[in-house]
Amino acid sequence: MKGLKRVAFALLASVALSFGQMNTPPPAGPMQGPQTTTYPVGRYQAAGPGMNSPSMILPGTVNYIEGQVSLDGRPLGPAGPVVLQPGQTLATGNGFAEVLLTPGAFLRVGHNSQVRLIASGLAETKAQLDRGEAMVEVDQLIKGTNLAVAINGATAQLEKKGLYDFDAQQHAVRVLDGKANVVESAGSKTAGKDQQVLLAGAKPLKRSDFDSQAVKMQPLYVWSEARSQDESQANVALAQNVAAYGGWDGAGWYWDPYWSFYAYLPGDGFLYSPFGWGFYSPGFIGYYGLPYGGYGHFGRHGGWHGHVGGVSARVSGFHAGAPGGGFHGGGGRR
Repeated sequence: MKGLKRVAFALLASVALSFGQMNTPPPAGPMQGPQTTTYPVGRYQAAGPGMNSPSMILPGTVNYIEGQVSLDGRPLGPAGPVVLQPGQTLATGNGFAEVLLTPGAFLRVGHNSQVRLIASGLAETKAQLDRGEAMVEVDQLIKGTNLAVAINGATAQLEKKGLYDFDAQQHAVRVLDGKANVVESAGSKTAGKDQQVLLAGAKPLKRSDFDSQAVKMQPLYVWSEARSQDESQANVALAQNVAAYGGWDGAGWYWDPYWSFYAYLPGDGFLYSPFGWGFYSPGFIGYYGLPYGGYGHFGRHGGWHGHVGGVSARVSGFHAGAPGGGFHGGGGRR
């Protein structure tokens, strides 16, 4: 345990120095799978083939889309990596979109919905849901950061890691896990797990329980759970790679060339998403190795469920591409 504490202390120090840092993706080219790749995925190394120096990533990067998605009315396609700027709108038709927020937080947009970015700093990130439905998965909330979502004239401040659902049509902020403080001109209400705040305009905000099982049957929840699983697998591949070959720049978003989207690496130890999928730091994997069975999750009824790298096709989508590479189609693996 003393060894683990030393590792955790060193990685926490690196978080303070490099919060939000990520790496630009390597140029396209042939490569092996994540278990056998022979070059580091991480920071610049002069001897490492195809590596670039790290750059900063601000919230708003479109990490993955499926179906019809547009930016300011223009369909997203093979046009290079897309980063939402404050005021720009991302809209879906029959599609889904995943947008990176602060390190460890994902904004996922459902069908026939529209979101925009209000603030995109690393210390303060605020998105706005104009119509439809969105969900925010917060796997880790870095101390000192402010993460909020505006909806129907109110602002929901996300105060803990968890899973949050925003429904503009139903005028509701739902907390499936975590804690949110909802503020509008009429006052404020705090909601915890399995509670919702109904937005009532000039009337006082109303807090109540809701049927979380009904939300879990909705397409956006199902898609978000699948994306969380994909992100967990990408995290394991990257954490193993960095632990073996170096290239650690602290907690943040890292490009995974095998999965073709950005994955999250925690600064120390390991954590679980609200869906139960594991996310590991390179230091943890380097010190302990992976739990038996590779990556996995704790099921809703308890117990570890391991997976050994089998893949199955699901709905084809577009992944965030490298500069010059754009979005490209491909079936997610899980």
